[in-house]
Amino acid sequence: MSEEEPTQEPAAPAFEWIPEGFEPLADGEYDAIVMGTGLKECVISGLLSVNGKKVLHVDRNGYYGADCASLNLTNLFEKFQAGEVPSYLGSNRDYNVDLIPKFIMACGNLTKMLLHSKVTRYLEFKSIDGSYVYKGGKILKVPATPEEALKSPLMGIFEKRRFRKFLIYIDQYKEDNAETWELRDLKSMTMRQLYEDFGLQPDTHEFISHAMCLQTDEDHLDLPALGTVKELQNYCYSLARYGTSPYIYPIYGLGGLPEGFSRLCAIHGGTFMLNRDVDEIVFDENGQACGVKSGKEMAKAKMVIGDPSYFPRDKIRPTGQVVRCICFLNHPIPNTNDNQSAQIIIPGPQVGRKNDIFVCSLSASHAVSARGIYIAIVSTKMEAGKPEEEIAPGLAVLGNIMQRFTTVATTYEPISDGSDDQCFISSSFDGASHFESDVNDLLSLYKRVTGEELDMTINADSVEADY
Repeated sequence: MSEEEPTQEPAAPAFEWIPEGFEPLADGEYDAIVMGTGLKECVISGLLSVNGKKVLHVDRNGYYGADCASLNLTNLFEKFQAGEVPSYLGSNRDYNVDLIPKFIMACGNLTKMLLHSKVTRYLEFKSIDGSYVYKGGKILKVPATPEEALKSPLMGIFEKRRFRKFLIYIDQYKEDNAETWELRDLKSMTMRQLYEDFGLQPDTHEFISHAMCLQTDEDHLDLPALGTVKELQNYCYSLARYGTSPYIYPIYGLGGLPEGFSRLCAIHGGTFMLNRDVDEIVFDENGQACGVKSGKEMAKAKMVIGDPSYFPRDKIRPTGQVVRCICFLNHPIPNTNDNQSAQIIIPGPQVGRKNDIFVCSLSASHAVSARGIYIAIVSTKMEAGKPEEEIAPGLAVLGNIMQRFTTVATTYEPISDGSDDQCFISSSFDGASHFESDVNDLLSLYKRVTGEELDMTINADSVEADY
């Protein structure tokens, strides 16, 4: 270097802001620190990394998945402090028990995310054998074909004709083509009015809304019909893909989903730290999150993202409680045609409740249990604070239960959208046995974090290869 050339200023220390006595948790400043490896958080960290953002991802647990992890028998019994694992359950390595099991709509938004991000290359999926609804004390199959619909005891002969006419209308309806509306404005007409316009009976309203549109209570009936109609279209398109049910599920359980997005994040430079709890979120003089403390270590970031359990109570509010019961059976659920996997929806009004009760069943066919052992999970949003009573109708359809574990979890949502304090918080998983409303929260979280809608455009040429 010649004497005329200016000398370079020494680089500023990466962690000059860290107070005395603290060490850097990780190298340099991050665009985002993500807390918790639940599905929503892993999707966000994966997508941010793909977009070139520098991400630090931490979790207090030693495994991926947070509250929606897949556990083997040993970890499951330890979590519930249930003592020794009974020998009749078989080998530990055969189990991947999901703490919050949820089925994936075959043509839903989560599937589009998986395809768009190419995470499907890390996973294998299999369809769910059947979808059922509880009516009049019986478990009845949701028709999957026109032939099944004609034979179904869910409706009388004349109601079946009206039902068929209704489905034909739903199939051809397009929001952007007024010629398909048949003079019905679904942005102003309520769902109740739409049902009545086709002459459908209240029992049929309930069956369609709860078992096909996946509405969890009756509030939607007096709202504009368009949203519920889109849910029904999604159900029908997903059903047409496989013909047995509209749902798919990962082989080896849902734990593969957050792991897949975590791998995506790591491939694009993300840093992961398990067994690392967050003691405090650090805020600057403007009240905006600028990092986290963990023990005597700190890391700096432009924003923090995570599930509600990592944030102060003044950043979140409770939305209710969900009760879930994990049951081990030595038989398929009765009246489900001996299916290896199934979903049963018990509409709340059928059992004197407002909110639905959900039952999902999985087995060795999805590599989540030993052969001959079935895992059934009953869940619902609590209404009266009596968990055993509230899931009793779901437990009653299972037959003999060998072992069961019940949990009650308070659910939370963020108080603000995060734009002011740079704290972007997901909502807790709901009590449904499918991902539909949780995916809507995930899309909302992505938009709050990035300011943009998530582009889920799929390359049609690669769909069959990845799915």
